[in-house]
Amino acid sequence: MKKLILSIFLFFVVIVASAQLTSNQGKYYTDFPGIDYVFVFNGITNSTSITYNGSALGLKWYTFTNPTPIYLGVDTFDQLADNTGYVLEMPNGNKIYFWVIDYQKYIPASKALSIENNPAAQCEDLKLFFNIPTLSYSTFSGVTHYLPREYKLKYQTLGWTGSAWKQVDSTQTIVMPLTEKSITVPYCNTTFTLTGDQYATDLGISPSSSITDTYTSNAVICKATSVLTLRTETNEEKRPSLASQHEGSAPLDFQFLSNANEPIAQYYNWQIFKDNSKLPLITRNDKDHRYTFTQAGIYKVKISASNSFPCVYTDSIIITVSESEIYAPNVFTPNGDGLNDEFRVAYKSINTFQCWIYNRWGNELYTWTDPTKGWNGKYNGVDVKPGAYYYVIKALGSDYNPNSTPNPKTHRRVGEYLLKGDINLLR
Repeated sequence: MKKLILSIFLFFVVIVASAQLTSNQGKYYTDFPGIDYVFVFNGITNSTSITYNGSALGLKWYTFTNPTPIYLGVDTFDQLADNTGYVLEMPNGNKIYFWVIDYQKYIPASKALSIENNPAAQCEDLKLFFNIPTLSYSTFSGVTHYLPREYKLKYQTLGWTGSAWKQVDSTQTIVMPLTEKSITVPYCNTTFTLTGDQYATDLGISPSSSITDTYTSNAVICKATSVLTLRTETNEEKRPSLASQHEGSAPLDFQFLSNANEPIAQYYNWQIFKDNSKLPLITRNDKDHRYTFTQAGIYKVKISASNSFPCVYTDSIIITVSESEIYAPNVFTPNGDGLNDEFRVAYKSINTFQCWIYNRWGNELYTWTDPTKGWNGKYNGVDVKPGAYYYVIKALGSDYNPNSTPNPKTHRRVGEYLLKGDINLLR
C-alpha cells in the first residue's frame, strides 16, 4: 500500500513538473533569466487569457505586488494587464512566475530613426539615433531586465567591384535597447530604413518601419589602382606582366588611377615614397598620373582624395623594383629554326645598355642599345661565317649608385656592368 501511494505521489510530481502555461493569443518566451515566462500579446482584451495545463485544484493566481489571490482553483487566468508580473502558486507551494506585455503599446513612431545633423563630422563615422520603446520585465525580487528587440538597418553605400565603385545594399542587425550607434559613413547619397522586430514577426503582424529623408553624403573614398606597361621579350627576367603587376624588372611604367567617388571627392594628392623614407620622391595633384620606376627598391604610392569639409580618404599601393642582373651566352645558332637564332643577353632591371660585336681583326660588325634585342649573325645584311666573335657590353642597372664606392678589383660600382668575351656562332 505504501509503495502504491509513493507511486501515485511520484506520478503527480512528474505531471506538475511537466505542466506549463499557454495562451489562446500571443506568444510566450521561456529563455529570459529570473522568470519562467514572458507573454507578449498583440493587444490585450477581455478574451485574452493564460491557461495552466494541469489540474486546477488548489491553484492560486495573483500579482507580484499583491499576495492576495485574484483567482482560486481555476486553470485559466484572464485578468491581464500590460507590464505586469504574475504568480501561479501550486497546492504544494511551487510557483510559476510570468510577465505580460501588450506589444501594441510599444510600437515605434514613424520617425524612430534620425541622423546626426553635423555634415562636417561625417567623414568616417555617422551617428544614428533610435527612439524605440523598450520592452522589459521584472523578476519577483524587483530586478528589471530588457528584452532584446532585433531590427534591420538597411541603406546603400559603395562597394568596389575590382574595377569600379558600385552602389550596394548594406544591412546590419541592431539590437535594442539602444539610443545611438555609429556606423561607417555611406559613400553615396541614401536613405536609411529601420525595420523590426522579431516579436512582431512572431505575432504575425507587419513589422514597424522607419525611413529617413535622403542622406547627402560628404564622405570621400578612393581606390588606388594601376595600369602597367607590359613587355613580352622572353630574355628579360621578371619582366612586367599581368601575373605580377606590382613588382618586377625596371623600368616599371605605371598609370596610377585614383578611382574616387566624384563629385564628392574634389582634390587629389599623390606621393611616392622609397624604402620607408618619410620624404616623398614626388608630389602631384592630378586625379591620375603616370610614373616610371627605374631604381631598385620598395615604393609606396599613396593617394589622398579630399573635399572642402574637409573629408579625406587615403589608399596606397606597394611597388617593388628588382635589383639588376645581366648575363651573356657564349654560343648562338642563327640557322632560322627559331631557337637561339640571335645573340641576346639575359637580364633584369637594366636601364641603360650598349653592346658591340667585333670580328677577330677588331672590326665592329654590329651595335645596339636595347637589351630586348640582339645580333642575328649578319653584317650589312649578309650572314657572317661561323666562328668566334668578340662582344663588349656596358650597362647600368636599377641599383646603380654613382656615389657608391667602386669595387677595388673591377673598379665598377654596384649595378655597373662591363662584360667582355667570345661568342661562338654556329650554323
